[in-house]
Amino acid sequence: MSRVFLIGATGGVGRLLRKRLTTAGHQVSGLHRLDSQADDLVADGVTPVSGDLMNTSSERLAEAMRGCDVVVFSAGAGGAGVDQTDGIDGRGARFATEAARLAGISRFLMVSAFPEAGRGKTVSPTFEHYMQVKKQSDAMLAATPLDWVILRPGTLVNESGSGKVRTGLAIPYGTVPREDVAAVLHGLIEQPQVKRVIIELTSGEQPVETAVGNMAAFSGASPQALV
Repeated sequence: MSRVFLIGATGGVGRLLRKRLTTAGHQVSGLHRLDSQADDLVADGVTPVSGDLMNTSSERLAEAMRGCDVVVFSAGAGGAGVDQTDGIDGRGARFATEAARLAGISRFLMVSAFPEAGRGKTVSPTFEHYMQVKKQSDAMLAATPLDWVILRPGTLVNESGSGKVRTGLAIPYGTVPREDVAAVLHGLIEQPQVKRVIIELTSGEQPVETAVGNMAAFSGASPQALV
């Protein structure tokens, strides 16, 4: 079983992922910003770690995650504004990546954004900025020597997951339930041979375990070939 440090533990995907992981026997430490969130984490078997990505450092995060085997970054500003996007999706991702290196953790899973999100629609400057920051963070992580995986889900929906998805280096745009995103992250944690690959994700016809395992064939390629 893995020791997982979950950044974004109180978010939509994070809440589902933490329950899956603890139920499966993994040890999970979850970063939370508000004191009121700690009790819910404990109730799910998660060790709460107080911290704010908008006001932290790589060194503080490294101390918090030391001893873990894998870092999952599923935090996001969620359209809260440019400052929040820069602080969480931008600087926060950089702090977390550097913290993993300082803590001696090689495996890092990043939840990013599907490149075609919003294509053909009228989107706000805030959304355009969000997509730009997410791509910059992807490029930053892909340039590191970590055993990273960048997961780019399509539009997230709250309907129940089917347990069947489509994954690939480049696939048609679509939607995917948050529950299935959590299932894929769980699968990636349990299949460490999948690494150094950018995975696009939507709903599909393959069982999660099969879809995740198939990505091992593309793992280990140079970042330049995958961006």
